[in-house]
Amino acid sequence: MIQRLLLPKLLHGLDSSPAVAILGPRQVGKSTLAREVAKQTPSILLDLESPQDMARLADPMSYLSAHLDKLIILDEVQREPEIFQILRVLIDQSRRDGRGVNQFLVLGSASIDLLKQSSETLAGRIQYLEMTGINCMEAKDRMNDVWLRGGFPPALLAKNGSASTQWRQDFIRTYLERDVPTFGFRVPATTLRRFWTMLAHMQGSIVNASNLALGMDISSVTASRYIDLLCDLLLVRKIQPYFPNVGKRLVKAPKIYIRDSGLLHTLLSISGMDNLLSHPIVGFSWEGFVIENILSVAPKMASPYYYRTAAGAEIDLLLHMPGDELWAIEIKRTSTPKVAKGFHHACEDLNPAKKFIVYNGTETFPLGNGIIAISLPDLMEKIAAKV
Repeated sequence: MIQRLLLPKLLHGLDSSPAVAILGPRQVGKSTLAREVAKQTPSILLDLESPQDMARLADPMSYLSAHLDKLIILDEVQREPEIFQILRVLIDQSRRDGRGVNQFLVLGSASIDLLKQSSETLAGRIQYLEMTGINCMEAKDRMNDVWLRGGFPPALLAKNGSASTQWRQDFIRTYLERDVPTFGFRVPATTLRRFWTMLAHMQGSIVNASNLALGMDISSVTASRYIDLLCDLLLVRKIQPYFPNVGKRLVKAPKIYIRDSGLLHTLLSISGMDNLLSHPIVGFSWEGFVIENILSVAPKMASPYYYRTAAGAEIDLLLHMPGDELWAIEIKRTSTPKVAKGFHHACEDLNPAKKFIVYNGTETFPLGNGIIAISLPDLMEKIAAKV
């Protein structure tokens, strides 16, 4: 079993807060992680998609009140958002009565924005942690497998490539046909699959909702709504542009990425490493993969951006780290990294504290002007040390 890096953060959160939420797409490993915690403390786990467990919660206040001596784990909590109000009442009652802090662990397959009721109801009482797929620090010495298959445990750990591909195909179909409607979105599965595939072809590109709308014969408002939906489901990421006051014309639209590289490859019918390395998307696939791995270990308060001017100055990933420190990261799928003029010019504009070029080698060495060539795992180690 792969040890997940989120476990220590989760245990710390449970020690310091009455409630912790783990958010991430389905099948990413949230329930497995919760069961690991449950082995260490008396717990009760309720799956809010299970009819049997929901029958226990016919009177949720009474049932949960009877189990306050345990860690209460609620899985797929987005199915019953009204339960957050009950958790607030139980937490506040315990505080008033001096009974100590109750512990609730809630698991959800959606972003914080989609769970607005929880953030409003439990403000000041809950910590949020995002769970991503297995990353390169967790799957040591298997970086190419993680890149090709993605980070979902069933896909990465499948017995062979065909089984991994089949799992990802089933995952995409199930998400579109069963899961999306549970969030209240009435979008035909075939339409959203086609739209998701179009986004895959645009991996790492500037978002242009109008062009997407033309290709789908929908309005630009609808195209933007579909993008927001996939972002809320933690399947797509938008990287916003960085706007410093440098007196230059800046690109102001976000860039788009399919977050899991395995799902990206499945949407594009890429079935093996040879197929991937010869595909036109290979550079952008690697870029998105590196970005997701970096963000999976970045400090909670770190903010990701990209930087691009109309004159061609560009940084693939700009991390605004705690302490108002900028880290500039260029991403190259090459064994012989070189610094492009655009990166030099962008660094002159922004004067970042750290400058890296991530490449697919293993050594770390200087490239001049304070720029360091570094492997993805080594950069992740440096960033994780800042947490």
